[in-house]
Amino acid sequence: MSDSSEISLSPPVEVSFALRVGEGTLKASVEVPVGKTSLTQILPILQNLDTEIVGKVGQEAAAAGHSISCRAGCGACCRQMVPLSIFEAEALGEWFSALPEATQAKVEERFHNALVALHEAGVLQQLIQQNWMSDMGSVLQVSVDYFHAKVACPFLEDESCSIHPIRPLSCREYIVTSPPELCQDPSVNDVAGVHLPVKLSAALYRLGQQLEHEGRGWFPMIFLLAWAKKGLHPGEYFSGTGQEVLRIFIDQLATLPPADGVATHSTGFMQAT
Repeated sequence: MSDSSEISLSPPVEVSFALRVGEGTLKASVEVPVGKTSLTQILPILQNLDTEIVGKVGQEAAAAGHSISCRAGCGACCRQMVPLSIFEAEALGEWFSALPEATQAKVEERFHNALVALHEAGVLQQLIQQNWMSDMGSVLQVSVDYFHAKVACPFLEDESCSIHPIRPLSCREYIVTSPPELCQDPSVNDVAGVHLPVKLSAALYRLGQQLEHEGRGWFPMIFLLAWAKKGLHPGEYFSGTGQEVLRIFIDQLATLPPADGVATHSTGFMQAT
């Protein structure tokens, strides 16, 4: 792992690229640092790109008569288990450490209260046992149990996300067109998720898998503060110029299985796929 002091952001250079997505091509132009950077440090670029993809898909859905029903103040999905890539965890950990001590204390209390509630519901015990991540069926069952515990995300304030600009990609990619009230229980209601031609979150998980023995490159966001205390910097394993790091990510994105035309969360829950 390289020394984090060697990595610094430089003035950006514009990079254009085209990515084959299913039967079409995604064309994009982004600004990346000229000097040495890391995968974690270019996350804002990936977040903006993901937002553009989701926005375009949302416009297409609306044009087809299926408007996105997600709105600020509707925090039903914020009771779900949120898959968080280890690179996003690194970035959020750095964000947290830069907060004033009083604010850190409030956030820590929210996480503590959420963990206690999950323990009382018997869900925390499931999360601690790593074997539940061995197959998607087990992941789905834990996701259902987590949601039924009705534990709000520690970052949820007044039913809105308090970290919206830096929220995880999995949250950005969870959009629905069905009535909001159906999101009150996706395990029994027919929640209509919107199909995304590509999920940037999946590429982050795959890159994370390369660094974790028997890991999946992600973990439930409820463990964010505990993970951050380890002081890990996974993004540094993928470092170089901005163009080089972006190429690593795009190459990984290109290896993902082709989209099958179904909603990205056909089960009604966020999925780390």
